[in-house]
Amino acid sequence: MKRLGLEVKRKKRFVLTTDSKHKHPVADNLLNREFNPEAKDQVWATDITYIWTLQGWIYLAVVIDLYSRRVVGWSLDKKMTAALVTRH
Repeated sequence: MKRLGLEVKRKKRFVLTTDSKHKHPVADNLLNREFNPEAKDQVWATDITYIWTLQGWIYLAVVIDLYSRRVVGWSLDKKMTAALVTRH
């Protein structure tokens, strides 16, 4: 293969991370894309991301204050469950 200049084409593994077709209630859009509040602790935003480590994937949930852009709280877990975002 090397002599012929051939390389293995690896198949990318598809990972489903979002389930948009659910029957759970969806919260109203209260911010309406207005991300600049006039004072601290009026509007908090959250997000979840996943991070690859040598021990496998871990999930990080972060809460920030949109006024100061400071982290209000965060949580790490090996599983993406409700406990990841409700733990305090």
